[in-house]
Amino acid sequence: MKRRVALLFGGRSAEHEISCVSARSVAEALDSDRYDLVSVGITREGTWHVLPGGPPELPGPGGDLPAVTSSQGRGVSLSQETGKQELVGEDGSQMQVDVVIPLVHGPYGEDGTVQGMLELAGVPYVGAGVLGSALGMDKAVQKTVLAAAGMSVVPHVAVNEFEWNADPARLTAAANDLGYPLFVKPANLGSSIGITKVHDPSDLAGAMAEAFRYDTKAIVEASIEGAREIECAVLGNDDPEASLPGEIVPSGEFYDYKAKYVDEDSELMIPAKLPEQLVAAVQRDAVTAFKAIQCSGMARVDFFYREPEDLIVNELNTIPGFTSISMYPKLWEASGLTYPQLLDRLIELAIERHERRAKKETMP
Repeated sequence: MKRRVALLFGGRSAEHEISCVSARSVAEALDSDRYDLVSVGITREGTWHVLPGGPPELPGPGGDLPAVTSSQGRGVSLSQETGKQELVGEDGSQMQVDVVIPLVHGPYGEDGTVQGMLELAGVPYVGAGVLGSALGMDKAVQKTVLAAAGMSVVPHVAVNEFEWNADPARLTAAANDLGYPLFVKPANLGSSIGITKVHDPSDLAGAMAEAFRYDTKAIVEASIEGAREIECAVLGNDDPEASLPGEIVPSGEFYDYKAKYVDEDSELMIPAKLPEQLVAAVQRDAVTAFKAIQCSGMARVDFFYREPEDLIVNELNTIPGFTSISMYPKLWEASGLTYPQLLDRLIELAIERHERRAKKETMP
C-alpha cells in the first residue's frame, strides 16, 4: 500500500523561491510506485493550497524563480485534532496523510514553527524537531551550543537591532576587534540572503542595515581568509552517519545567493580532495554538531578548513537545499545513496521517530 506524502513548500520567508525549487526536485525524484504525493504550497501571505500539478515548474534560463500563489490550487489546512493526520479542504473534504516533508526554508518553516504545529497535530514529519530546528535556524545561539560542545566556531559577535540603533559605536568597536574583512548576516536566514562581506569600517552601517532588512538580530563574523569551504551531509536519528565531504569553490568573493542559484561558474568538488585523516575528522565533527543541537533526520554541516589542521564549524542547516544542484543529495549520491533512496530513508526515519515518541506517556 502506498504512503501518502504531503510535500510542504514555499512559505513567508525570503527563501520562498528556493523552497519551491527544492520541492520540484523532490517531487520528481520521489518513487511514484511507493508514494502518493500531495503538493502543498504556502503563499507568501501564509495560506496553504493543494497544487494538483505539483510544485511550480522551474523557469528556463534567465527566468524568474517559481513562487506559490493562491490561484494555483484549492485552499487547505492541517487538522489540529491530534492523530487525525488529515488535510482539510475549504469545502470540508478530508485527505489522510502518512508523513509530511517540510521543505519550507527559513523563518516560519525551518525554525521550529511548522515542526511545532506538526507535533501538536500528531503528524510524522521529516527532519529535526522543534528544538533542533530552532537551534539550527538561529545561527548565533547555534554557535554558542557548538562551542559548549567543544567545537571550534568562527569568531563572531551577535547584535540585535535595538542594540545597534542605541549604541552603534560600541558594536563598531567590537567589529574592529574581529578585524577586517568580516561578514555581516541575518541570524535567522539561509541561502546567503542578506549577507555582506565588509572590507572597511565605513561600510559596516550599510551591511548592518541590509541584515536588519530580514531579521531583528545579526551576526558579525570574522572572515576566515584563505580557508576552503567544506560541507558534509548527516543522516539519521539516534545513530547518525556522515557522508563523504564535498568542497565549494565559489565563482565570486564568497558563495553568495547568485553563486548558489543564478550563475553556473561555482565549482562543487564531490568528494573533496582531502587527506584520509581529515575526511574522518570532518565526518566526526559533523556528527558531533548534529547531536549537539539535538538534530534528527537530516542536516548539512558547513566547515572552513585551513591547512594543516584548522577545521572550524561555520554552521549547520537542518533543511538543506534539495535542488538538482544542491550539495546534500549530491554528497549522499557520492556516498552510495541515490536521490530516491535518500528520500526513502528520510521518510523511514520520520516514521520511526514518530512511532517511538508516540509510545511515551504524556500524562503522569
